[in-house]
Amino acid sequence: MSDNPQMSKTRRAIVLVVDGCGIGAAPDAAAFGDSADCNTLANTARATGGLSLPNLARLGLGNIATIEGVRPADRPIGFYGKLKERSNGKDTQTGHWEMMGVISETAFPLYPDGFPPEIIERFIAETGCRGILCNKPASGTAVLEELGQEHQKTGYPIVYTSGDSVFQVACHVETVPLATQYRWCEIAREILQGKHRVGRVICRPFAGERGHYYRLGGDRRDYAVPPPAATLLDRLRAAGLGVLGVGKIEDIFVKQGISHAKHTGTNREGLELTLQSICGQLPLDPLAVDAGAPETVQFIFTNLVDTDMVFGHRRNAGGYAGALVEIDEWLGRIIEAMRDEDILVICSDHGNDPTAAGTDHTREYVPILGYSPALSGVEASRRALGIRDGFVDVAASLAAWFGLPWTGPGVSFIPELSRVN
Repeated sequence: MSDNPQMSKTRRAIVLVVDGCGIGAAPDAAAFGDSADCNTLANTARATGGLSLPNLARLGLGNIATIEGVRPADRPIGFYGKLKERSNGKDTQTGHWEMMGVISETAFPLYPDGFPPEIIERFIAETGCRGILCNKPASGTAVLEELGQEHQKTGYPIVYTSGDSVFQVACHVETVPLATQYRWCEIAREILQGKHRVGRVICRPFAGERGHYYRLGGDRRDYAVPPPAATLLDRLRAAGLGVLGVGKIEDIFVKQGISHAKHTGTNREGLELTLQSICGQLPLDPLAVDAGAPETVQFIFTNLVDTDMVFGHRRNAGGYAGALVEIDEWLGRIIEAMRDEDILVICSDHGNDPTAAGTDHTREYVPILGYSPALSGVEASRRALGIRDGFVDVAASLAAWFGLPWTGPGVSFIPELSRVN
């Protein structure tokens, strides 16, 4: 427990990560193989005839950049700007770790030609699966239609990667029991060390029939490398605060700094759980990660993955736009439910422009929006955050919100926080 007299335990923070939501090419986009024209939000809007996002607009989204359909607010109620990633990567882990205060200098290994024989042979031997299918970069849905039937005939798992540092294992739940799929991924995680230490091993269970296969998002599991240093989440837990991870947050941080967690199958489920938690209507006991979990949570950390997983990678601009509209609709309810001692931060972990070539993430700036009823009196001219040098400013700002001393990288992006501590 913290003995810091300045620390507030009545305040709460809600962080919504709109996964794969960029707002323009980063200065080093070319070094990551991306075009200077990549812009997830603007290109999605252009491809779909404009976006209608009234709640994000009143927070200030349209004040950050030109986005067709999202007009700049004359008097935005939020703080708005964009973040430039400092870490060496454009993947989920690197982005989330940086926004919680850890900059990653070393990139995870990638496998554009598939995994080498020594990895695959060891995986087959140690799992006893007898063989594998695929072993190449692939779209998660396309590979099911391509190899799903053969998988069901042979029982061989579909092993594939992507532009991310991932070792993905897809099996039909009627062909390979879910518990076996999880065990195989745990074995893969043990194998993938040293120079082959991929960021994540991902279990991708699916169901259905040929032509109608579908992934079971709620049963997905990510076996990630732990953060290389303590994050803001660890600091909050050490201070006795409860931290709720919604979606794949628990997996990204390997449970470190998490007191409660709930996996989700859709954005809607994640948004509903977030709103229930804000309103005090979410039973926490079943979500406790360990026996020491507190009875309340002060930090709600939600990943909304559909924009990335379901639409960004599949280059579906229309679906991406629809997911943003859904988020915006729930955002209105979230803002309405917030109390004076709450702060909301909306950001992203990387870009995933659905109009770009290929199927990979895109190296982009990401938007940052902040809102709290306690900061409603701040004049409009002081709400523009500009371009922030690092996702780490999120961690620094939230530490300031809780009155927690912060010695890590990053600078609080809301100077007015000091006035309400």
